[in-house]
Amino acid sequence: MVNLFPVSQDEEAILHNLMQFYIYEFSKYLQKIKLEQNGSYKPFELDQYWTNPNFHAFFIKLEEEYIGFTLVENETETSPNSIREFFIIQKYNGRGYGKIVATKLFNMFPGKWRITQVEKNYPAQGFWRSTISNYTNDHFKERYDENRKSIQEFDTRLIN
Repeated sequence: MVNLFPVSQDEEAILHNLMQFYIYEFSKYLQKIKLEQNGSYKPFELDQYWTNPNFHAFFIKLEEEYIGFTLVENETETSPNSIREFFIIQKYNGRGYGKIVATKLFNMFPGKWRITQVEKNYPAQGFWRSTISNYTNDHFKERYDENRKSIQEFDTRLIN
């Protein structure tokens, strides 16, 4: 069974390790991503996930194995819920785990959502479009911003 587990600050090193795989995979979409002089990618700044109650980091595990992570910012008066980062390691892609996790997140954080993907990340665009379409019964809006990011918007409270 695939599940979400909140990341505690003392587990930050594990999250950074998983993020190295994510950044590697993501580097094919953003040419500006480069390895640092120490041979690893620049780590994400995660302080807000330990200090701000609107930011949530989760490990994705299959049984006891780490298979990914997600970073979520929950809805405020001025912004909707959003998935800041979402990653499942490649060997588990296409098995439905991402859809299960996304559905759990949508249920955990009811309300308005905005999900974005970079211009050339067509696999992510297809994944989110399909997942959101299934979750909302096609009750979502999709648009592109000025940077050609794909954006899907919906409200879980409006779903039957």
